[in-house]
Order: sequence, then structure tokens, then C-alpha cells
Amino acid sequence: MAESRNLFIRSERKDARIGKPFVTISYEVGAYGVVVVENLCEFLQKRDNRKENAWKVFDKDLVKKVIEEYNLPKSIVPYFSESTVSEIEDIVESAVGLYPSRYTLVYEMNQTILRLAKSGSVIIVGRGANIVTAKISKGAHIRLVGSLDNRILYIKQHLKISEKEAIKFIIKENRRRSNYFKKYFDRNINDPLLYDLVINTDRLSIQDIVREIGSLIIKRETFATTGILEK
Repeated sequence: MAESRNLFIRSERKDARIGKPFVTISYEVGAYGVVVVENLCEFLQKRDNRKENAWKVFDKDLVKKVIEEYNLPKSIVPYFSESTVSEIEDIVESAVGLYPSRYTLVYEMNQTILRLAKSGSVIIVGRGANIVTAKISKGAHIRLVGSLDNRILYIKQHLKISEKEAIKFIIKENRRRSNYFKKYFDRNINDPLLYDLVINTDRLSIQDIVREIGSLIIKRETFATTGILEK
């Protein structure tokens, strides 16, 4: 895997100044991530003068895209879960031919994320996309956070479950994402230095959040294209 990782780094550096605007979004469970992403996609589409470029969201569809690009069987979908397994379990299962190693699948996922980012006009959710695309220009990397109380309330209403179930769901999902981030990128998902904007969704409306992110993307594109940073 070390060789693949080196190739991946070289690919990032070679293409550091090409591409079109794109966004990566990471969010704490219950921090209005799905709602923000949907509204942001609509906002960007309305303000993109290049009408031939329709903005697209890659969240759950990201796995489908990887499977299509690498001609993988649909039965492999569960193995793309962000849930991590032990090194021994991974080696044993891949050795007996149950599926390619998790590192192979993550590498293929990363390459697909890179291609999508370079094509532009995409919002990529999760999967350490901010790390994968960090050296590609015109990208905006966002982290959405919120108080536990508000996130519990959102999950209760969204999933129609009890408070106890919501708490368990939040803890489990946040741990799963954090472990994936740590294992495959050796980073702390909560490190604010990994993002351009960390937004507290308790303190802003969805509309204000979308406008803040949209403004950053417009400025980032202008700077990458002209070298002039708008104030």
C-alpha cells in the first residue's frame, strides 16, 4: 500500500493548479449536513454562468461511481462501509477471495474522488475527500458542527426515533467516521486546520450557511483563475 500511497501523492502535486470549482463537506451527525448539501447544490447551480455544468452531489452515489469505474460487482457494496475492521480480519478475508483488501477499495475510492474533483461542479460528502483533494485548486473544504442537544433533536425528528436511540445513533456514526479518517488518512476528523470553514450550525440559518459557503467558492474560483483575491 505504501507504493500506491506515494503514487497518489504525486498525482495530487502534478495537478495542483487545474480543475473547476468543487466542494467537500464533512459534518457531525445531526449537524444538518444533508439539508445544507441539498440547498448548496441548488444555490450553486443558480449562480453558475456555465449552464452546461450541472452541479452534482456525490454522497451515497459515490460508492456506485467507484463500482462503475472499476467494474466491480454490486455485491461488494457493503465492503465500502466506513466501518473499519482489524488488519488481520482484512488480510484473511481478502486472502480467501471474499473481496479486495479495504486498502485497495479506499485507494480506488480516493482515485474516483480525485477525478470527480478535477472535473469540477461537484459536492463530495465525507470519505476524507478534503484530504484527498487538498492540493487541487478551486476546492472549498467545509466542516459542519453543532451542539449535541441540537443534533439529538434533529436526529430524533428526522429518523423518528427516541432520544436514547438518537444518542446511540450519533455516537456510533461519529465514531465510525472518525475511525475511518484516522485509519486511512492518519488525521483527526475534528482538526479545524483541515478545513477552509468550520461552521457552527446552531448559530446560523441554513440559508446563511449556504451563502457563506457559496461566497467562499466564488472567491476561490476567482483567485485560482485570475490571481486576484476578492475581499
